Amino acid sequence: MTTVLIADDQPLQRLGFRMLLDGTAGMVVVGEASSGAEAVRMVDQTHPDVVLMDVRMPGMDGIEATRRITAAGSRTRVLILTTFDLDEYVYAGLRAGASGFLLKDARPDELIAGIRAVAGGDSVVAPSLTRKLMEAYLQDPAPAADTDPRLSALSEREREVLQAIGRGATNTEIADRFTLSESTVKKHVGRVLAKIGARDRIQAVIFAYDNGLVQPRA
Repeated sequence: MTTVLIADDQPLQRLGFRMLLDGTAGMVVVGEASSGAEAVRMVDQTHPDVVLMDVRMPGMDGIEATRRITAAGSRTRVLILTTFDLDEYVYAGLRAGASGFLLKDARPDELIAGIRAVAGGDSVVAPSLTRKLMEAYLQDPAPAADTDPRLSALSEREREVLQAIGRGATNTEIADRFTLSESTVKKHVGRVLAKIGARDRIQAVIFAYDNGLVQPRA
């Protein structure tokens, strides 16, 4: 059973999400929050698997709420909901520890699949969107590689896999590139995430860019 907290300041939006989730087998809505501060409090009270987090809310916004939820060490994962014109906020949200994002007008099946993916420890940002996001908003020059001591714990293959993840490659694409089975790639990815302390694939992408393993395109 996947438990979900809905954080959105629009009552009709919350109602729509609740109706969809309540009608989906294996989904339970444990609460609704109309502000970031309320979402933080309710996560502490209800410990949901996933928070559907709107970016723009009164007082504490969704980004700060995400930062506080993840900083507290909660097992709860955050799925940010946004619109096309809010990509810069999405990137900030990913840096704050969110596990992905979906557009608010995503199809019902996409939303359900996204919630299940995030609850299972995966991300829901498609590789093409990952590349777009990173190339658009990582404007500062990246430092030289090897600045983070966690990189020294990676084997040569694991470093190659991390670079591929940073470029937005899927497990299938990584397997094809290095002539590996997808099960082997999955093991490599798991070890990479563990060694660099990344919650999920998205955080690994950010880590790769921050440490100069991947350069944003001009």
